[in-house]
Amino acid sequence: MNYIGSKNKLSDFIKQSVYQVVGRDLSNKTFCDLFAGTGIVGRNFKAETKKVISNDFEFYSFVLNRNYIGNHQKINYENLINELNSIEGKSDFISEEYSENGKSERLYFSEENGKKIDAIRQKIEDWKISGKINEDQYYFLLCSLLEAADKIANTASVYGAFLKQIKKSAQKKLELQPANFELTKNKHAVYNEDANELIKKIEGDILYLDPPYNARQYGANYHLLNTIAKYDNFSPKGKTGLRNYQKSKYCSKIEVSKSFEDLIENAEFQHIFLSYNNEGLMAESDIKKILSKFGKYDIFTTEYQRFRADKEENRNHKASGTTEYLYYLEKLH
Repeated sequence: MNYIGSKNKLSDFIKQSVYQVVGRDLSNKTFCDLFAGTGIVGRNFKAETKKVISNDFEFYSFVLNRNYIGNHQKINYENLINELNSIEGKSDFISEEYSENGKSERLYFSEENGKKIDAIRQKIEDWKISGKINEDQYYFLLCSLLEAADKIANTASVYGAFLKQIKKSAQKKLELQPANFELTKNKHAVYNEDANELIKKIEGDILYLDPPYNARQYGANYHLLNTIAKYDNFSPKGKTGLRNYQKSKYCSKIEVSKSFEDLIENAEFQHIFLSYNNEGLMAESDIKKILSKFGKYDIFTTEYQRFRADKEENRNHKASGTTEYLYYLEKLH
């Protein structure tokens, strides 16, 4: 999935930094990914820790992580995926509000794909209500649908806008691929809460923080994934069909530092890592000042090529050199 701030390319750097501080044996450690996004970092630690706690305020992210982190035992899905892929499309909310030839003229999906999303999403819900599938299967199938829909979305990258013409990749037929997850002996926990509230209710050994760096709100940029995931009744707003969403304080220059300090103060974790880069709202000096109040401070850095969503009518990307900082705090209680 194309995702703002994805740590896919940085996952090894993060893991090696954690090893350097905590050690390589994490089998008795609880690892928390508090701003999980697509869950790349949590997934990277799932098999070698006692427990992963995953959280994100956006519901589509909860769905992804409820599958990739929360699911840990084998489930039956082959016949379900096949049945969903063979289902006939139907005109409903997504096709009418967000698809080609729909009443609202929002070209996020082709007409065929919009109808297919509606039919599949409704069938998954019907199966859940009737008891044909359990909760693990439900989130597995929802996750598979979100990822399939994202692949054929008619956008430049995020859902802040759609393209004027249906591009080549968006003309491909939607097809569910199984969102396979890693099997583990231990259970894990997945939340859909405000990070600053959840931190007061959990504890562990390693806390990884990857909050928004800038003013871009994830609730706006990925609103359509939330809409498919929730499939609720609401009136889409404006040209892009936005839904109401709560703005993150981590996207506010005025509020970010106070929110960050409150979070660190309430964190019941010995080892705290913060991913941030040199283009973020908080300056390095501000972060150092806050972390140093609570214990031993250190910093790891790496250079990498970050990709920006291009404004042209395709999914080309422009590479830009960025310094990624991984701040470390050994919190003293």
